[in-house]
Amino acid sequence: MLCAGKKSYFAAAVCIITVTSMLAVSYLRLQRLSHQPKVIQEGRRCRGKIANSTITALKGNKTFIISPYFDDRESKVTRLIGIVHHEDVKQLYCWFCCQPKGRIYVSKAKIDVHSDRFGFPYGAADIVCLEPENCDPTYVSIHQSPHGNIDQLPRFEIKNRKAETFSVDFTLCISAMFGNYNNVLQFIQSMEMYKILGVQKVVIYKNNCSHLMEKVLKFYIEEGTVEIVPWPINSHLRVSSKWQFMQDGTHIGYYGQITALNDCIYRNMERSKFVVLNDADEIILPLKHPNWKTMMNSLQLQNPGTSVFLFENHIFPETVSSRMFNISSWNTVPGVNILQHVYREPDRKDVINPRKMIVDPRKVIQTSVHSVLRAYGKSANVPMDVALIYHCRKALQRDLPRESLIRDTTLWRYNSSLIMNVNKVLSQTMLQTQK
Repeated sequence: MLCAGKKSYFAAAVCIITVTSMLAVSYLRLQRLSHQPKVIQEGRRCRGKIANSTITALKGNKTFIISPYFDDRESKVTRLIGIVHHEDVKQLYCWFCCQPKGRIYVSKAKIDVHSDRFGFPYGAADIVCLEPENCDPTYVSIHQSPHGNIDQLPRFEIKNRKAETFSVDFTLCISAMFGNYNNVLQFIQSMEMYKILGVQKVVIYKNNCSHLMEKVLKFYIEEGTVEIVPWPINSHLRVSSKWQFMQDGTHIGYYGQITALNDCIYRNMERSKFVVLNDADEIILPLKHPNWKTMMNSLQLQNPGTSVFLFENHIFPETVSSRMFNISSWNTVPGVNILQHVYREPDRKDVINPRKMIVDPRKVIQTSVHSVLRAYGKSANVPMDVALIYHCRKALQRDLPRESLIRDTTLWRYNSSLIMNVNKVLSQTMLQTQK
């Protein structure tokens, strides 16, 4: 035996550690070898049908593919953002077709279900496959088996294959718009505030909204600000409008919000310097800087090596109003007028306020809603005197008297530009009935 003749406890411990380490290294080497791409066919043309839907169900309906992305931050892999059943999906394989020789490579996938399922049977997952060394595939197919006919499998285009120069500084991700969304006035106000603060692109994962909201989205799409990603998740799974599993037979929480956020980060990884993750009723308001660009320049200087910046959420109840900015021409537009809501709830005892994020997308591996799960670099909580999240919604502390709320008029710094810009949108979308 390797440890024979060793009498001291110290020597025995060293032997045990050495043997354990050797076994672990051997296991990892075998695991890596089992995931290496293998040629299974040659002289073939790629003929599978190209998948064009945002959500594609694989055979068996336990795995749903959103999109694959090239990721060479650690090794040369294809990372597919998807949704899987956390127990029933055990094995998946990537099928790569490499032209011009027509070699078909099969690579066993590592299935990494995100840790924040919140009890639901389905959750966001990274399906990660090593790519062939001598090939830069442009498409990948996914199958439960390393055997079969690739022509029968849908093909997914691998995005982010080519590095790009940043086309925008800030992209904001909204996921997901559902419930026949009709908070039109607040949405327009938020959009115009985002633009004032420095956002050039807003990506919305849209399940459904009202007819009136469709008109507004059409305006912003034609303007070049909004990109719509169709999000028909309820065509595939029983969705919950809550974030936590309630034993009610639903499959996934909050319309698959976490999957959409992860896809949005990878979708914008090569084209946006920063990605902002918050909802349409939330605005990150800087207190010491005029806009996000100067704020982020300052925060990066103060926090070297930080890739995730977290901003504290504060509730401004829509039930408590100021008499200021009661603009008559806005009264016919459905939704909340945020300029009238400048009273925020005080912090609750022993309750930590949730946070939303501005991230460097190239440093994020997996994200949740209020924090990243895995990233390169550090996370930093941004002090409230630098910025806070203005969140105008239903009150959380409903029984608080008005005098217990904190008057905070930070939003009014932007009132002149905001009113002018909102009026412009309302007139151009013909939602404004009077001046």
